[in-house]
Amino acid sequence: MPQKVLIVDDSPTIRRIIQRSLRDEPLELLFASTGTEGLSLACSALPDLILLDVEMPPPDGFETCRLLKSLEATAGIPVVFLTKRITTLEKISGLDLGAIDYITKPFQSAELKARVRASLRTKYMFDLLARKAMIDGVTGLWNRTYFDHRLAQETSLSNRYGSALSIIMADIDWFKSINDTHGHPFGDQVLRNVANVLVSCCRKEDHVCRYGGEEFVILTPRIPLAGALALAERARQAISGNVVAHSGAEVRVTCSFGVSEFTPGGQEALVDGADAALYHAKQNGRNRVVSAGNNLKTRVVGGVQAETAGLLT
Repeated sequence: MPQKVLIVDDSPTIRRIIQRSLRDEPLELLFASTGTEGLSLACSALPDLILLDVEMPPPDGFETCRLLKSLEATAGIPVVFLTKRITTLEKISGLDLGAIDYITKPFQSAELKARVRASLRTKYMFDLLARKAMIDGVTGLWNRTYFDHRLAQETSLSNRYGSALSIIMADIDWFKSINDTHGHPFGDQVLRNVANVLVSCCRKEDHVCRYGGEEFVILTPRIPLAGALALAERARQAISGNVVAHSGAEVRVTCSFGVSEFTPGGQEALVDGADAALYHAKQNGRNRVVSAGNNLKTRVVGGVQAETAGLLT
């Protein structure tokens, strides 16, 4: 997948020059003509690099950069300023705002390409190190650190654009008994097996993480509660129908699920609701899907009881 570069400049001529200069690079180029448009596009597309003109109608480049760095979703995107003239003090101010470089207009095509390549190489290495620090060593899934970081990003985007966001928490039933009976190496095998099933049930844009111990969590951007419940039920059925072999014996594994939907400003309630729904599922028979809602209701999904627990107000 090509890296994405967002160019924010109010000059159509400059945008065309940059497009021409970078057309042979393996990049996806995005364009915006105002700071406001650039901020919106950065939040939705999450580019790998932003080339940002300093001299624009309000908000100018400095203010746009400040806004980008104030948002969780875009704070880590490197910004390179484009400018015709700038003083040393202004350069210092821009670097203090979080920019990593300046390119002075008019620029040579070769210099532009070299600076873009250098910025993207640095971004790639930082991303690589960050990913390695956020991968669970047993399952290969994202870990709790990644989940906390991604949750902040996704709730920020949902707050800004009003898009749906749900969370699914899953817990392997009777996992301590599995470890005690068959040993911890087999327990690790079960964790990997469940992780693979969860990933196979999800879309590419979903975020499947190991939350800790025998618990998993799935963030589902742009999926409301009903869709997340359907996904959780598919995963529940897939896991319960997948037998794990050990020492000539067949071990059947099941999971309980808690599901919650995001409401504006309710990041903590999103996780707490799913966790409480999961607890309700564990206390009421296991191997079931429970959603956090206002009223306690019971219905059948896939032949197995699915409930809506009165856990949130």
